[in-house]
Amino acid sequence: MPAQGKHRRSPSTSLRRGLAAVTAGGAVLALPVIGATSAFAAPAPTAAPQQAVAPASVSAQVNSAVQAAPAQHSVAAGETLSKIAREYSVSGGWEKLYEGNRKIVGENPDLIHPGIKLTLGTKVAKASPSTARGAEADRADRSERINAAPVAKAAPAAEKAVTYTNDLDGWIKESLAVMAEQGIPGTYEGIHRNIMRESSGNPAAINNWDSNAVKGTPSKGLLQVIDPTFQAYHVPGTSTDSYDPVANITAACNYAADRYGSIDNVFGAY
Repeated sequence: MPAQGKHRRSPSTSLRRGLAAVTAGGAVLALPVIGATSAFAAPAPTAAPQQAVAPASVSAQVNSAVQAAPAQHSVAAGETLSKIAREYSVSGGWEKLYEGNRKIVGENPDLIHPGIKLTLGTKVAKASPSTARGAEADRADRSERINAAPVAKAAPAAEKAVTYTNDLDGWIKESLAVMAEQGIPGTYEGIHRNIMRESSGNPAAINNWDSNAVKGTPSKGLLQVIDPTFQAYHVPGTSTDSYDPVANITAACNYAADRYGSIDNVFGAY
């Protein structure tokens, strides 16, 4: 018998939906695929969260200049131009400090009176703020900075001024700093060894019995120098008092360098 006709039923068209995950807002959109029998309205996308306000721009921070170190210093008893210049890291050393204060210091840079005020330098003027930019340009600028390479690290803070203890160790170290500025050779060991032999570390030591004393010029101080030698080899910026520990050491080392090449080469009376 004739074969019974077979009729295929067209399968119902199913709706295939693509899912798209929107990571910024966390919303999921259901989008109908072409060929669906019915149209479905896609839900309105969730509004993206408001962009966080960026911190103050780097340019604003750059435009606010940091004020310099104190503009003036009131001289205390026992201070010298060299010591003050080192304490405030004055560019150009004590010579520059003296040059800027010659009128108040006078013609002798080695003689500064307690209480006078020394000018250390003018304060840095604040830079004028940059012209305000439009909102769109500012946002674009922030976007560039966020996507740019990491900003270089800020420069380290200015080196802290060195202070010295008011004892033999501190006097030797401060003298070595002055000697380094003046190009005078010598080491801590060489200075300490000769001090202990000459005065046992007593800055007020004086020799009243040797030939120099008989002539009226006794040896004085930590390294036992006579006044004519101290004056001839006095190091500018230190005290003019031959009993002053730092002035005494630097003058004696200056003399030893001229005569023996260095205080390190001295092992007896000199």
